[in-house]
Amino acid sequence: MLALALLQDPRYRAYWLALFTSQMGTWMQSAAQGWLVLLLTGSAERLGLVVALQFLPSLLFSLPAGVLADRYPKRNLLLITQGGMMLLALLMALLILTGVVRYGHVLLFAFLYGALNAMDLPVRQSFTVELAGRERYPGAIALNSFGFNTSRLLGPALSGVLIALYGVGVAYLANALSFLPLLLVLGRVPPGPRGEEGDGRFLREALEGIRFVLEHPLVRRVVGLVLFASLLGMNFQTLVPAYARLVLGLSATGYGFLLSAVGLGALGAALVMAFTGRPRPMRLLLGVFALALAHLGLFLPHLTWVSLCLALGGFGMISVLINANTLVQLSVPDRLRGRVMAVYSLVMLGTGPLGAYLTGLLFEALGGRVAALVLGGAVLLVGLYQLRAWPTGSSPPA
Repeated sequence: MLALALLQDPRYRAYWLALFTSQMGTWMQSAAQGWLVLLLTGSAERLGLVVALQFLPSLLFSLPAGVLADRYPKRNLLLITQGGMMLLALLMALLILTGVVRYGHVLLFAFLYGALNAMDLPVRQSFTVELAGRERYPGAIALNSFGFNTSRLLGPALSGVLIALYGVGVAYLANALSFLPLLLVLGRVPPGPRGEEGDGRFLREALEGIRFVLEHPLVRRVVGLVLFASLLGMNFQTLVPAYARLVLGLSATGYGFLLSAVGLGALGAALVMAFTGRPRPMRLLLGVFALALAHLGLFLPHLTWVSLCLALGGFGMISVLINANTLVQLSVPDRLRGRVMAVYSLVMLGTGPLGAYLTGLLFEALGGRVAALVLGGAVLLVGLYQLRAWPTGSSPPA
C-alpha cells in the first residue's frame, strides 16, 4: 500500500505525525467553539453566524492563496499560516480563561482564524504533493485522511472531557500548543523550489485556475458536486451542537460523543479509501446519498439512532471529499496545482458561510428535526439529479 510505504519515509512520517497532532487540537477547538457560543447566547442562529464568519474568508483569500502557492516556497507560506493560527488560539484561550470573552470576540476570532485557514488549505494540499511526490499522492491523501478523521474522532471526545473538567478555555489552549510540533517539522524541511514568477497580475493568474476547472469535464463536474454537497449536507459544525443542546438537551460530554460519532464514520470512509485503491466518480454520488440519509434520519430524536445517523453522515462527507480531492489533484498539471486547488477550496469552504447560516436559521424557524429533514431532502435531490446526469462509466484520470 502506498499509504504504508509513505510512513517508511522519515521526513513524511514526521510531517504526518505533526500534522495529526495539530489536527487533533483543531477538532478540540472546533468542539469548544460551538459549545462556547451556545453557552454565551443559547442560539442556533448565532452559532450559524459564527461558523459562517469562519468560512467567509474563503471567498476572499482562497484564490490569492493559490497564486502564492504557485509562486513561492510552500513551506514558508505554511510557517506563516500555521504560526498565525497558533497565536490566535492562544489569545482566545487567554480571553476565556480570564473570564472576559464575549460573543463579539468569538465572531472576530472566527473570521481571522478562517482567513488564515483559507490561505493555508490550498498551500498545504499542494505541499503534500510536493513532499510525497505525484506518484505517491493517492497514498498520501488516504494517509492524511486517516489522520484527519482519527483526530475528528478523538478530538471532540477529549474536548468534551476537558470542557466538563476545566472549562472551554483549556481546549483553545490545547489547540495553540498542538501547532508547535508541526512548526518545528516545517522548520527542518527545505523550502522547496519557487514557482513561476507570473506577470504580477493576481487576477489574471487566478483566472487561469478557474478556466482550467471550467474547461476540464471531470474536474468541472466533481467541483460542482462538492459545491452542492458542502452547501447543504456538510454543516456539522452548526448541526451537531445545535441538535445536541437544543433537541436532545445533552451535556458537553454528550455533545463530544455526537461529534465523535461523525468522526467514527469519517474514519471508516478514510480506511475504505486506503484499502480500495484509486477513487471513482460514482463514489462521490454514494457519499452524497449517505449524507442525505443521515440528515433524514435525524427526524427521529433518539440518542443511539442520532449517533448512527451522524456516523453515516461522517462516512458520506469524507467519501465525497477524498474522492473529489484526489480526482482533482490527479487531473491538474503541476504548474497550476495551487490555483486549481484554490478554486476547489473556494467551492468547498466558500459555501460554508451560507450553508452554516442556513442550517442555523432553519433550526430557529422550523426546529431541529424538521430542519434536518429539509436539508436531507435537498441533498437527496442533488444526488438523484447527478445520478441521472452523470454517466456511470465515468472514470478517473490516468
